[in-house]
Amino acid sequence: MEGARGFSSACPRPSRRRITCYDGTMSALRHRILVIDDEPQIHRFLGPALDAAGYEALRADSGQEGLRGIALWSPDAVVLDLGLPDMDGKDVLEKARAFYEGPILILSARDREVEKIEALDRGANDYVEKPFGVGELLARLRVALRQSAASKRPTGPLTFGDVIIDLDLRLVTKAGAAVKLSPKEFELLARLALSPGKVLTHKELLVGIWGASHADDTQYLRVFVGQLRQKLEDDSAHPRLILTEPGVGYRLQGAAS
Repeated sequence: MEGARGFSSACPRPSRRRITCYDGTMSALRHRILVIDDEPQIHRFLGPALDAAGYEALRADSGQEGLRGIALWSPDAVVLDLGLPDMDGKDVLEKARAFYEGPILILSARDREVEKIEALDRGANDYVEKPFGVGELLARLRVALRQSAASKRPTGPLTFGDVIIDLDLRLVTKAGAAVKLSPKEFELLARLALSPGKVLTHKELLVGIWGASHADDTQYLRVFVGQLRQKLEDDSAHPRLILTEPGVGYRLQGAAS
């Protein structure tokens, strides 16, 4: 079993050192994915892969550690192995579902149909067989996170001063006049609007909208933010709606009404 790694200040300190963050510089604003697996090699390649895809990867090596990690961190999603050293993964799943509503993806070498059905019936969102391709796992994770976000998404238009954003109809108005946005401009605005007042990092926005290959294209993001400001701000040179956090990212000012 691998030893624990150090925590960053962004990571809450758990009751035992074995539940760890993979990367000491991770932002608490990224989607947090808790991987519960006792195989060191799974953590060695899955942790960096999650980080490269724009997620904050958290680690637990047993069922009990995993349950504590879920309670401590409230991760956005959980990747759970069924073959854990201290308890069956299906029991971890059942216990977690008593207090956790986020997506849980099962990762297991058990390929019998009855195992899959039982895990899904106990509350799993998906089932990925070992060995697996990391690309497939990340794709399934994105689907689970989208479905989870959709279930929590506010109904009705979001209002920020004289700007109204209708996520369902994909319509934006300013002072009653329709604002024409490109698909990417709308997606960028929607992500900011769903987290009003919170800073979303450059990497979080770039990876989430354009993919991991654009993770470092901050100038690309700056252009799109500038375009949104031209269309939505009263004075784009002195923005009051879409604010910059220098060196970090952007936030949409104020709470939606």
